[in-house]
Amino acid sequence: MKRRSFLKKSAALGAGTLAAGAVAACSPSPVDPNSGKYKNVGASSSSGSQNSQPSIDLKMVTTWGKNFPGLGDRAVKFADDINTATNGRIRIRVYAADEMVPALQAFDAVSQGNADIYHGPDYYWQGKHPIFNFFGAVPFGLTATEMTQWLQYGGGQALWDEISSGFNIKPMLCNATGIQMAGWFNKEINSVEDFQGLKMRIPALGGEILKRLGATPVTLPSGEIFLSLSQGNIDATEWIGPWNDLTLGFHQAAKYYYTSGWHEPSASVCAGWNLEVWNTLSDSEKVIIEALAQKHYSYSLAEFNARNDGSLRTLINEHNVQTRQFPPEVMKALVDTAADVVADIGRTDDISRRVYNSYMETLAAAKEWSAVADEPYIAARRLSDKFGQPL
Repeated sequence: MKRRSFLKKSAALGAGTLAAGAVAACSPSPVDPNSGKYKNVGASSSSGSQNSQPSIDLKMVTTWGKNFPGLGDRAVKFADDINTATNGRIRIRVYAADEMVPALQAFDAVSQGNADIYHGPDYYWQGKHPIFNFFGAVPFGLTATEMTQWLQYGGGQALWDEISSGFNIKPMLCNATGIQMAGWFNKEINSVEDFQGLKMRIPALGGEILKRLGATPVTLPSGEIFLSLSQGNIDATEWIGPWNDLTLGFHQAAKYYYTSGWHEPSASVCAGWNLEVWNTLSDSEKVIIEALAQKHYSYSLAEFNARNDGSLRTLINEHNVQTRQFPPEVMKALVDTAADVVADIGRTDDISRRVYNSYMETLAAAKEWSAVADEPYIAARRLSDKFGQPL
């Protein structure tokens, strides 16, 4: 692959630097003569040096509709923060799905150097390698906080870098939805047999699990789901949770809303950088970008948790949505099938086996600790409604 040159060159750079020096020499003293303290005169000489560098103009392609709440708008905020934190040196233009490339072609655009960054979940790229599912969402797998535990302390990031580098990608987490809902259905699911012949929009491993239980999984981008559901082309759909589902109006097309999202304990959204572009950045710029990605991962998780509850109350109280849970025997069939599907991927090749074993080691540890700490606490907190009411 040809190395892309993306630095803006300026023939007047040297003259601009000399001019900046002349201005600095003629500038008033930064010390306030009245107080004897330094004035706030803006950028220091070191930041001025940074600003004199050529700017970098990059393109981010996303898998989301323009300004889609929590996802499309989060991609824009991430890009804006990078611009601000680098004093305008790294400027990123964000393209929503279909503005530059279709949603499901974002990975190829970045891998091939036609775009610089993609913003989307890595399970969309399972056609490139099935192990990418592990860095997006694994049914009955790691939650959002457990995912960072694996990547940062369980060796997951090194494995992710290894598999992604083969596609000329540098990956990092930058968004999390939290535990999702199981989806919208136009009929109740009371037994495993009710999955027979069901056409459901559900991607990745969740789709494969339902396929083995007799359903027909369909992959659709967000912009096509409502029409397909309302016209009866699909019988059910999952998307994310109440906040986004209310925005898309799924309650107008299906009656039953199931919880919880066994297929996606959290969608881990990735910022995938073209590796050649990433390697051209300075160490300080890389640190800034990775820190901002962690910020947006944390902020997005908090935002989804904050907004889902109110949106669910709106769906129930204003739109008469009926919430349901799958019966225990249905959940048992789903988790048993999930174990088989995920293990099959782990047997694909050497990197798959290493990712699988690393992931499952963290999952086992997380399950053990949450059984001791989180689960008893949450159960105890639910014993009374007396605590937790506003004054």
